[in-house]
Amino acid sequence: MVLSEFIALHKDDDIRTLALQKMPEGIDAKWVLQQIEGYQIAKKKLPTWVQGFKSSKVQGVLFPPRLSLEQCSSESTARYKAQLVLHSPFTPPSTPTFTPSFIDLTAGFGVDFSYMAQGFQHAIYVEPNEELCHIARHNLPILGLPHAQVINTTCEQFLSSGLSPLTSPLGSAALHSKDLSPLTIYLDPSRRSSSGHKVMTIEDCTPNLLDLQDRLLEIADTVIVKLSPMLDITDALRKLKGVTEVHVVSVKNECKELLFVMKGEGGVTIHCVNLETDEPDFIAPLQPQGATNVAIAEDVSAGGLLFVPNSSILKAGLQDVFAQRYGLQKLAPNSHLYVQECKGARVQEVPVPVNVPVELPARQFRLLGISDFSKASLKTFLRDIPQANLAVRNFPSDVATLRRRLKIKEGGSDYLFATTLADGTHVLLRCQKVTS
Repeated sequence: MVLSEFIALHKDDDIRTLALQKMPEGIDAKWVLQQIEGYQIAKKKLPTWVQGFKSSKVQGVLFPPRLSLEQCSSESTARYKAQLVLHSPFTPPSTPTFTPSFIDLTAGFGVDFSYMAQGFQHAIYVEPNEELCHIARHNLPILGLPHAQVINTTCEQFLSSGLSPLTSPLGSAALHSKDLSPLTIYLDPSRRSSSGHKVMTIEDCTPNLLDLQDRLLEIADTVIVKLSPMLDITDALRKLKGVTEVHVVSVKNECKELLFVMKGEGGVTIHCVNLETDEPDFIAPLQPQGATNVAIAEDVSAGGLLFVPNSSILKAGLQDVFAQRYGLQKLAPNSHLYVQECKGARVQEVPVPVNVPVELPARQFRLLGISDFSKASLKTFLRDIPQANLAVRNFPSDVATLRRRLKIKEGGSDYLFATTLADGTHVLLRCQKVTS
């Protein structure tokens, strides 16, 4: 039995059980287990990449060790970056049609490269890990990039012009000229130290972008850098030169990555996107802290709509810009919960049907009832809520502690928000999600 047949036969098997079994003669156990585990991870993360496993006529892509797969981009975020570099909806051409050049200086497993490089006449994959380069040489032609060049070296060595023009169309001579311009360079610095521990700051990543950025801006027309979603955007903008765009990328309302586009001139625009949802992108110029004033809701009544800006907007700190643009009021200065202007007395509960959501980059809820945190009020308010999705916003308790206090199980169609109003009152909001 050949390796590909064994992998295809056992691709859905439990990897731990399979590891305990005796392998047929001639089967490299470590290699096939790596491929099967890679396939199982990629089924969700990279669905297009696993199609080769379903065909007896096409040899599928090869997968690296688990860590490289865990660190690589998902298909949806890679497609977004392809749109970013090509400035148009991503449709992979059958042959390269663009004349600009593209270099990925930290290519890794090559997911971002495989999407971003489509359409570039010159596409260079740079990676110091020899095994990943071997895998890339196999995978890239299958993924529609037979013209891509794989170079096994470090980012720093490549930029130091140690490569000759005979080795690469973008070797030392080309890097000193504009013959192949415009040139786009992409980097995703590793956020792990040499000992394997996670690092957070730009200067602790590998390569150190702060040491390279002058050189990058000298040779490239556009530099795109992917950084951790945990990074402070304001701090990054202080350290990075020539940033004109920041893309805050979420998938299904979970912030996944920050993309900094460095072009050398122009103001900074923030792009907040929430992939795999129907929410529109939210784009706004960088705002000075405290520059946006949003009215505080004087009263909050059941029957209105409650808006929670998506995770990209919150990460970018543009929640008040969002509220101002859509004419919303906030419950309190630090609660990040917003309502339409509403007046009238508070009521305990109003049976309001869930409406179709308006097109906003936010989760939307129908506000069904409001309660303070007195024992009597909570007893009445929660009498028919055995379970709910609980969240806290500007509230002196975490979700786990509050759930134990309220004795509410997780799940169901009800949403409870524990928050603080502008007058300092702690309240519990009962909501139902607005769905299409």
